[in-house]
Amino acid sequence: MDKHLAAGRGGGSRGRGRKPGFYRGGSSYTVPSSSAPSWRPRRSDHTEPVTGSQAISDPSPSIPEQDIKSEHEFLIGTCPDMCPEKERAQRERLRDLSVFERLNGNPGRTSPSLAVKKFCRTMSTLHLQTSDIRPPSVLQNTLKYLLGLLESTSHPFDVVHDFIFDRTRSIRQDLTMQQIINEQAIDMYEEIVKFHITSHCKLARYSGKSDESSLYYLNMEQLMKCLLSIFDMYDMARRSKGVIKNEAEFRSYYVLLHLGCKIPTMGNSLSSWFCRIPFSILQSEEMCLARTLLRYYRMGDYKQFISTTATRASHLQLCLLEPFLNEEQDLESLCSACGLETCIDEAGTKLLPAKQTSFSLPKLGFQSYGLLNRDTC
Repeated sequence: MDKHLAAGRGGGSRGRGRKPGFYRGGSSYTVPSSSAPSWRPRRSDHTEPVTGSQAISDPSPSIPEQDIKSEHEFLIGTCPDMCPEKERAQRERLRDLSVFERLNGNPGRTSPSLAVKKFCRTMSTLHLQTSDIRPPSVLQNTLKYLLGLLESTSHPFDVVHDFIFDRTRSIRQDLTMQQIINEQAIDMYEEIVKFHITSHCKLARYSGKSDESSLYYLNMEQLMKCLLSIFDMYDMARRSKGVIKNEAEFRSYYVLLHLGCKIPTMGNSLSSWFCRIPFSILQSEEMCLARTLLRYYRMGDYKQFISTTATRASHLQLCLLEPFLNEEQDLESLCSACGLETCIDEAGTKLLPAKQTSFSLPKLGFQSYGLLNRDTC
């Protein structure tokens, strides 16, 4: 038995124990207790200050949550299923089951192999049993099951996304309540980030519709929070001389997200963020590409931006960049619909000649062009 688990179970039959510096199943990093991560509710929820019962409303450890008192003991999960039995039974009674959780399509019946624990916006750990919390091994298997649903073709993508979006937040919440920050947790967060990046691309194609536009923004918000959480884990692992395999790759995603104007305001500016990045990471191939693309985009050198993207970007980087590439296509099609001509100069740059008198309103209206539906900077 892991020595941290043994120490934790010594605190009582409910599996509570003293908070370790950097808990990890099988081994541990050592991080001073004063630097242990904590969490707070997201500001957009407008939650009231938490007193008495300890509430966890957002599973992102990159933003300190002062409401969680350091003197409280952490939990060690013992739930063997993707969804605790108590929650499963309650949701059957309430017929609160997703289409992916229904046994033979029955909205009032499910099974341990179908039901997945829902995200709970406010949860009191003072009245929570360890049987309500899933340990890391169960969380990892749950995540694998959820990501497998992305290949489903029997439901629209927004339905699949909504289910995985909620259940991955629950996974992060269980990691948070157990204070687990280790290589296994980093791996899970990285897989969740990949899910949000893939969704970022697919949802952007439908951002003209109000429902999908809302999903797009919420997905972006959680993507940013997951990335900032991973960065905190990377920093802890580095201080403890842990192995960090994918740091440059995931930090490059954060840079590429700053090409747009619709990202949530999270932390300091990008320039100050660069100052805190290790030099070896800044000089990595992934970060050099991201910074180059950011420079081309901000300079308006779209020829170099598109050609560099086409020849050097990875699949996930393309998923982040596709919405911005589509903006250029929207602009060109809008000019054509308005009766305006475009041309290409000697350098291959597309231009809109001045003083054209052929302008007319597009037949489908301006709202049909995604470029005009986007927020301005």
